[in-house]
Amino acid sequence: MRKTLKTLALAALSATALISFVQAQELKVGVQNMAPWLDPGRDFSNVGSQFYFNAFDPLIGKDATKAESVWQPGIATSWKQVSPTVFELKIRQGVIFHNGDPMMVEDVVFSFDRIINSTFAPYTVRKRDTLPNMAKVEAVDVETVRITATKPEPLFETLLNVQQGMIVPKKYVMGLTGDPNVAEAADFEAFALKPVGTGPYKITEFVPNQRLVYARHDGFWGEKAPFQKVTVTRIPELSGRLTALKNAEVDLITNVPPDQLEPIAADAKLKVEGMQTPLFHVVIFNTQNPKMANPKLRQALSYAIDRKTLNEALWFGKAKVPTSHSFAQFGPLYMPELNTFEYDPAKAKALLKEAGYDGSPIRYDIQAAYYTNGLLAAQAIQEMWGAVGVKMQLNVTEQWTGSDPSMMARGWSNPMYFPDPAGAFGIMWAPTGNSASEGRFKADDAYVALWDKFRFSTDLAERKQAYAALMQAIKNDPPVLPLYQPYESYGMKRSLAWRPLPGHIPYVLDFRAGRVTLAAR
Repeated sequence: MRKTLKTLALAALSATALISFVQAQELKVGVQNMAPWLDPGRDFSNVGSQFYFNAFDPLIGKDATKAESVWQPGIATSWKQVSPTVFELKIRQGVIFHNGDPMMVEDVVFSFDRIINSTFAPYTVRKRDTLPNMAKVEAVDVETVRITATKPEPLFETLLNVQQGMIVPKKYVMGLTGDPNVAEAADFEAFALKPVGTGPYKITEFVPNQRLVYARHDGFWGEKAPFQKVTVTRIPELSGRLTALKNAEVDLITNVPPDQLEPIAADAKLKVEGMQTPLFHVVIFNTQNPKMANPKLRQALSYAIDRKTLNEALWFGKAKVPTSHSFAQFGPLYMPELNTFEYDPAKAKALLKEAGYDGSPIRYDIQAAYYTNGLLAAQAIQEMWGAVGVKMQLNVTEQWTGSDPSMMARGWSNPMYFPDPAGAFGIMWAPTGNSASEGRFKADDAYVALWDKFRFSTDLAERKQAYAALMQAIKNDPPVLPLYQPYESYGMKRSLAWRPLPGHIPYVLDFRAGRVTLAAR
């Protein structure tokens, strides 16, 4: 009996020591791109989205292991919808910001108010494309927040999980520059370089465009972070990331193209993980450029692109070619039965003739290496357009041209910012969405009416019917063609247990407890 107890005690001590050892480890990550600033409220970039989940918390959490939306307590512990336009939440007590300040209901109000009532330009954009229906956020008492919408809101829970609504410290932000009693633009700019949140990791070092260092936040309200330190370093060249991984300089690398999966997996010390990320690589059209105004021209350009061939050639068939602008994460609003996008080169040629296309070049803008396979896709599309008689002027540029009136077409991406058509298609092509804000899309009255019916109806069947009608509208007058849902891959040490999760928005590097472990080196 004594021997058995001694064995059990030694085993328990060993387990405790192992846990302590693992929790003391550092994780090293090599990424293709690093953000120039970090503020979850103003950001909606694919680069920034990698980093916020470790350091910030939303009001309502979500089970990231599931594609469907399963809501969980976050900064809010409970919530209820009081009316079609009013939502109330109980706020978790005892939450501590990374700088040691206690989180209060005033911080929750401030985190939303800075967006919905701000004159700071980056926040006003997020108001238009992400939170246009949010009218007021107020503290009812020391643990209750009330949110009021302008119109009936079917998406309260969804919107209170978005990155842009993650909670930030009011007093800290307002005290960064100038008058500590006034939220000024300079405060928000300063916060983006010295961000503070409530998440399991605090940001202890941030070198814009180069490096980010997290340290465990011992005051975190939930389960403690598994690593004492996480260092994320920008390694822009694929060859550099691969070399760093093989030489054990990093434990994990991002943006691995399909042709490198087998070589990594063949190394006994390494492995790969990946998934079809909830994002489309897209071709966008500037419908407001007079040279692109004819819908038949844009229809022809869309029909000419063989997306299945792109998938096979560039992604080895691992990507997903959509029939419509729809993701599985939309749950009951996932509608793959819609046939919005098709390949038909004969129809493309006929439409070009009807449009009176005169052979003038169509400028197609693309960044050289921002998107995996982005330039290769553009070169393939150039050949496909050429096959139906369209001349492409391929313009490789690192400049963002989406707001340039001379832009005609370009490669881009359309992520799922939250799991509803309003959080993917709508962010870009709602009447107040990003494409309208930047001047390349303008909704007519019929489109606006359809959008309002879809966006604000609390009847699921009515929302589905209206969204199907919106998809028909963009088939008739296309501002966008989704090419595919890319299969994004990561290379890592075989001793690292980590994978991207289907319940996150694209590219999130989730290093919270239960999401990642690393065996002893």
